[in-house]
Amino acid sequence: MIAQGAPVDLSVDLAPRGKRQLWLRNPVMTGSGTSSNGLELARHFDIDELGAIVSKGTTLRPRRGNATPRTVETAGGMLNSIGFQNIGVGALIRELAPVWARWEVPAVVNIMGDTLEEYGRLAGRLDEVEGVAGLEVNVSCPNVEVGGMEFGQDPALAAQVVRVVRRESSLPCLVKITPSVADVRPVIEAIAEAGADAVTVMNTVPGMAIDPSRRRPVLGSVFGGLSGPAIKPIALRNVWLAASVTALPIVASGGIMTGLDAVEFLLAGASAVQVGTASFLDPRAPWNVLEELVAWCESQGVGTLEEIVGAARPGGGPDAARALHAPPPEPHKSRGGPDARGAVH
Repeated sequence: MIAQGAPVDLSVDLAPRGKRQLWLRNPVMTGSGTSSNGLELARHFDIDELGAIVSKGTTLRPRRGNATPRTVETAGGMLNSIGFQNIGVGALIRELAPVWARWEVPAVVNIMGDTLEEYGRLAGRLDEVEGVAGLEVNVSCPNVEVGGMEFGQDPALAAQVVRVVRRESSLPCLVKITPSVADVRPVIEAIAEAGADAVTVMNTVPGMAIDPSRRRPVLGSVFGGLSGPAIKPIALRNVWLAASVTALPIVASGGIMTGLDAVEFLLAGASAVQVGTASFLDPRAPWNVLEELVAWCESQGVGTLEEIVGAARPGGGPDAARALHAPPPEPHKSRGGPDARGAVH
């Protein structure tokens, strides 16, 4: 077990208003692209102890990715420019989903499209695949039909993506927003109205690095996405803003390195957290975060997750009820398996 002591019920449903529920036994998830598809972690650690696994970003066809170098360490974080390298949705369905179906931990597939049609086709292909518990829709992708602007930079475009996905799939739909906007609230309001079940706040922050000795950009594609502790204050602010305009569950992503980092995001209004860059320093990072979160809850006398979600906000709680502890569905392997609501000890 993760920790000893009094039980702490950290279970959460990330799709309380959806056709299908997405129950997590605890709020600690992996971040997309930071642990591949969970298979490597499962060889060394008990994967079922986590709340959920989020896949590498998946496209309709395989992609080779960007030119190297693809990563560079920076002060307080790292830049990456992977370029969405992945095996494609067909191979994911054939090779990965059968493995996920044997796990108790739910697997969420991060999907990306260049057009609205591609998002719809991806959602449709994954809809009834055993082992796929939900979708994380990445709206930080450039829309090639409107000159390359990110879908998530325009509330109307982001809402269109969600409506297309909702039309093709009944899977729980998390929408991963971009930080490349002046204010995330209009985007979040639009995707909530369009039918999103939850929102992931946020993706990496655009940045670059230059090698003075070579007098050239370090990354092969020049620009990359900044992640790690350097972006935590930005992500925390955006979670706070998101919780002010939506009752949807919020999944926090950005600079979560420790259990106390996770606590901060939960207090700001998040219902779950994703651990990403920390895994490059220590592959066991998600488990470390979970252990530290449980220890903090025990030390504070916290018995359930809903006691702390949004507790730092005015009034001491979320701006709207989140229905975190509605009755769970019947156990199913791809959605958390037996004891999916089980307390963490």
